[in-house]
Amino acid sequence: METATNKKQQQENQKPSIYSLELHELREWLTQVGEKSFRAEQIYDWLYKQRVTSFEDMSNLSKELRGKLDEQYSITTLNTLIQQTSSDGTIKFLFELHDGFSIETVLMRHEYGNSICVTTQVGCRIGCTFCASTLGGLKRNLQAGEIVAQVVKVQKALDETDERVSSVVIMGIGEPFDNYDEMLSFLKIINHDKALNIGARHITVSTSGIVPKIYKFADEQMQINFAISLHAPNNEIRSSLMPINRAYKLPDLMEAVKYYIEKTGRRISFEYGLFGGVNDQVEHAKELAKLIKGIKCHVNLIPVNYVPERNYVRTPREQIFEFEKTLKDAGVNVTIRREQGHDIDAACGQLRAKERKEETR
Repeated sequence: METATNKKQQQENQKPSIYSLELHELREWLTQVGEKSFRAEQIYDWLYKQRVTSFEDMSNLSKELRGKLDEQYSITTLNTLIQQTSSDGTIKFLFELHDGFSIETVLMRHEYGNSICVTTQVGCRIGCTFCASTLGGLKRNLQAGEIVAQVVKVQKALDETDERVSSVVIMGIGEPFDNYDEMLSFLKIINHDKALNIGARHITVSTSGIVPKIYKFADEQMQINFAISLHAPNNEIRSSLMPINRAYKLPDLMEAVKYYIEKTGRRISFEYGLFGGVNDQVEHAKELAKLIKGIKCHVNLIPVNYVPERNYVRTPREQIFEFEKTLKDAGVNVTIRREQGHDIDAACGQLRAKERKEETR
């Protein structure tokens, strides 16, 4: 069995991922090593349009340049440990990284196209009491290139049926704002027209509510969809579900949300998981409506997936509709998330928790 020390050594010995480089960074590197900067566009074409997995395949580059690339960088490849396919077409991948750690990536099929949910960390330190991702704590952050590689890997699978990844959500394992710089590079790379060319309005970032980073993200002025994992209408319930609320309380979170909307002009989404007997009563819906009154937002109600390692139960169907109606009657823009992958290990972190117990203890 690999030890934590062995994994750390492998990580340190691993060359940085070429997928981590934004186009301007690749141009700068080429100039530094005595190459023409326009080669960056050619390399991007090989990586993101041809989707090669070896520098040797980049046939319009000189042998010398291919050697320099190979000496300095790696093309991140992910080993598929498990691939689960749901009856509704959802596919959940458990990928192995170069150091033996594992991550989850999910492909979801919608009428409007194929959406992929990516992971930003191996494990998570946020400690939400309903989430399997936090089991075992945080092991390490992913490089931007390791996040990009998830999209490339799934896109290669879709190439076989002439389909494409049309949207990306950053809602997999980990807290994206806890790996802020790498997440930001990832966003810029997949959005670039020379790379995967996924439109900003087809990308969604979700956070548990790291308030200082919300202000920072607002100042980036990116036209990306932004979601907050809210899950409670008051401090007491939210702190019991999400320990991060003890550090960044609801009033402070709401102020940050208002700043974001004012700065970007964009609507925000509130993710609200319904947990039986905890936050799903009519009085909770009324309290939620009051909390978000006047905020340019949308509420996404999520009937939670049962996680064996956690004790929460599902809210009855009729109660979900009653909660939704209460919000609508209060003038709130609300929808119930369509369930996907109900017959596989759909909950975030659930497949990894089941298959990789040594990582999640």
